[in-house]
Amino acid sequence: MALNTRFFTVGEAAKRCGVATSTLRFYESKGLIESIRTEGNQRRYPASTIRVISVIKAAQQIGVSLEEIKLALKTLPNHKQPTKKDWARMSKQWAASLDQKILEMQRLRDNLDGCIGCGCLSLKSCKLFNPEDTASAQGTGARYLIDGSPTAEDQS
Repeated sequence: MALNTRFFTVGEAAKRCGVATSTLRFYESKGLIESIRTEGNQRRYPASTIRVISVIKAAQQIGVSLEEIKLALKTLPNHKQPTKKDWARMSKQWAASLDQKILEMQRLRDNLDGCIGCGCLSLKSCKLFNPEDTASAQGTGARYLIDGSPTAEDQS
């Protein structure tokens, strides 16, 4: 790192990025960002980290998990600010995952007023459409919405 690189305290970086200082410590504990430590063990973030934090926030807002963000950030050289080209490449990586989340949310929206996919909200319907709780063999939660199996409405 160049000696003339600007460094931010945890408070300055948090204020600049619009997050709590605890968020920065959390991101650091998850390996998303790095700091250096002063002799007094205080965190200092290089200016390049400000853009990384902004990328993390933007990615989270569109539904990208922290694990997916971490994997994408690992493709960047250390201490490099993500560029527009980097962001385009990262967002392309996330497209399939986001498409899947969109499909799941559309299924939830379209079936929320009835059976939401054997999570289970309706024991009467489930006696007809999920006898003996057979959907549980597919896993926990709203299985019909998660894996695309038919909903109660589809089966009636």
